[in-house]
Amino acid sequence: MQAARLHEYTEDMSEALSIDEVDAPQPTRSDHVVVDVQGAGWCQTDNHIIEGMWTDYVEQDLPMTLGHENAGTVVGVGEEVTTVSEGDRVICHPVLPCGKCRPCRLGEDMHCENLSFPGLTTDGGFAERLLTSERSVIPLPDGVDPVDIAPHADAGITAYHAVKKAVSQLVPGDYAVVVGVGGLGHIGLQCLDAMSAAQLIALDVKEEARELATELGADYTLDPENDDVPAEIDAITDGALATQVVDFVGRDPTLALAPDIVRGTGEHHVVGYGGHVHEPAQTLVNGEFSYVGTLVGQYTELQELMALVAQGDVDLHTSRYGLDDVNEVAERLEHGEIEGRAVIMPQE
Repeated sequence: MQAARLHEYTEDMSEALSIDEVDAPQPTRSDHVVVDVQGAGWCQTDNHIIEGMWTDYVEQDLPMTLGHENAGTVVGVGEEVTTVSEGDRVICHPVLPCGKCRPCRLGEDMHCENLSFPGLTTDGGFAERLLTSERSVIPLPDGVDPVDIAPHADAGITAYHAVKKAVSQLVPGDYAVVVGVGGLGHIGLQCLDAMSAAQLIALDVKEEARELATELGADYTLDPENDDVPAEIDAITDGALATQVVDFVGRDPTLALAPDIVRGTGEHHVVGYGGHVHEPAQTLVNGEFSYVGTLVGQYTELQELMALVAQGDVDLHTSRYGLDDVNEVAERLEHGEIEGRAVIMPQE
């Protein structure tokens, strides 16, 4: 089968991955599931993997097939698999947890002590077939296209995971801020709108993104390049500031907003990454706000997100590409030229 593989780390996205002929995976464990990949979302994390940014955090053996946002049709199962059968359409939770360690028993899939992460530590879904496990596949509701839904496997579940934490602290009359209405942010904004009664303020430097934010439920939009964001939020909230901020950018300028826009006991959820938190300890003490990290999400949260999709509450904006287009997608994403999420279709 064909697969898009990383052979060496590089900052040149134009020739980052090569299309190689490799053996198709087979179920070698009783819980294995093999999926014909119909859609594999391209994520900013894929660019970071190509650049070698993740080598400080996980072990990676190159060459490796990238792609961690995967959906498709089951074509092979181990002898003990009972929840899915050949022919079932599924979305794949991005990690393969062991199911036996304490984090797994608590439902914290991303903190499994023995996990493997297709597309990050093992071969992923930028290929015609993907090897995953029964614990990681979720049958798709009728009428849901695996190509359209694929980015929810990481982008969607990550946005939902952050929003679910934020919503638990929001009541009617509160204000929530969404920073960045891009590939993840446009999902998170819809989740916030569907799951809370808070007033929503969206920040984005692109006019088209702000217009999209309004369409998706934002009550207010601001341009960080031309608006005084702290002053505007102070005015919008009549001095109360935001109870929750969900930051899908995670760069130094957005992380630095927290002391000026988050009210006491509020939270700034960090979803995007690449920046740094540069705040004196006294700023956190005096403001009594918190920075909260986000790492993908639980299997059950992906199920919950699929329910929101089936109900029509979350619409994913995607553009489609063939496997041969992977480097073009990497380049376009690097230059901020892709709106919503890009989806690779290995079967085309």
